[in-house]
Amino acid sequence: MQKEIQAVRIRTAYYRRDRRSVRLAREFARNALVGWGVRRRVEDVVLCVSELATNALLHGVPPGRGYRLWLALGAEDGVLRVEVHDSGDGEPRMPEWDGVTEGESGRGLWLVSMLADKWGVEERGPGKIVWCEW
Repeated sequence: MQKEIQAVRIRTAYYRRDRRSVRLAREFARNALVGWGVRRRVEDVVLCVSELATNALLHGVPPGRGYRLWLALGAEDGVLRVEVHDSGDGEPRMPEWDGVTEGESGRGLWLVSMLADKWGVEERGPGKIVWCEW
């Protein structure tokens, strides 16, 4: 029996519950993409990283904890996957947004859904993984 294995490039970083972590996560993602030679949709990916990290920070990371940013690039299929792992309860929901709401929050997952090819949420113990792919 022959087993097919696809090479995947992976970069990961852990961030404590701190507002500066979102900027650091964006920089980490941008540097990973540049290092991998990714040129297309870089700004979309970095914006999604920012939104997912912000959501984890504000809604998914209990005091004294942190979140993990995980990036993977399939060497053969070119699929780029971003995951944010946190240990908080609950499942993120994309609120209804009519395009004219004046609030400054609630649009993060909407942006992710518009910019990424796919996105979703998976359970982990404890917490969840919110992911998106291109």
